[in-house]
Amino acid sequence: MLNYKLVIFDWDGTLVDSTGRIVDSMQRAAREVQLPVIPDAAVQNIIGLGLPEALETLWPGIAGEQMAVMTKAYARFFVTDSQVGMGFFPGAVDFLEGLLKQERLLAVATGKSRKGLDRMLRDLQVGHLFATTRCADETRSKPHPLMLEQILAELSVAPHEALMIGDTTYDLDMANAAGVASVAMGHGAHNEAQLLACRPLAVCHSMRELNEWVQQNG
Repeated sequence: MLNYKLVIFDWDGTLVDSTGRIVDSMQRAAREVQLPVIPDAAVQNIIGLGLPEALETLWPGIAGEQMAVMTKAYARFFVTDSQVGMGFFPGAVDFLEGLLKQERLLAVATGKSRKGLDRMLRDLQVGHLFATTRCADETRSKPHPLMLEQILAELSVAPHEALMIGDTTYDLDMANAAGVASVAMGHGAHNEAQLLACRPLAVCHSMRELNEWVQQNG
């Protein structure tokens, strides 16, 4: 019998190796709209938040008009103008397809916008793998648990029947707040010490490690 009938994934830094592209796009957009220079590490640390929350964290007091201009510039760089590549981490699609064969439900809980996630699901041709998805611009941003609570309610799954997999403290704190178990991925935005402080069941460093953990424990 499966311990976890529903496996919920973060997107950026968990399934998709997009951390470098996010940092590059944010920094290039900031230079274009003449926001103060910040370290790459600061940008990496906000990955996982909704974009408005991320911008307010990086540039406290950013004005409404400047927020709108920065949002448009970041989206343009991320979608078309950044030269930093991105794609699934090795083994990610095989892992997802293997979970489906075990009759598990799959979902995505992401800080991306609905428009951004739908574009990636379409371009990478994986939308059919997920029973449902939630984005930061249609609910509360992580680490608030509402995103997970909505997924659980939609799929009629109890918190103890679900597993959240993410690469940031925002993912793990959200899971803790929702009463959902979590596993951290160490190949994304936050370092292992940060992740361990959130008490995940494990920290995995590749899709192969994650698959082994799920087969043994999930």
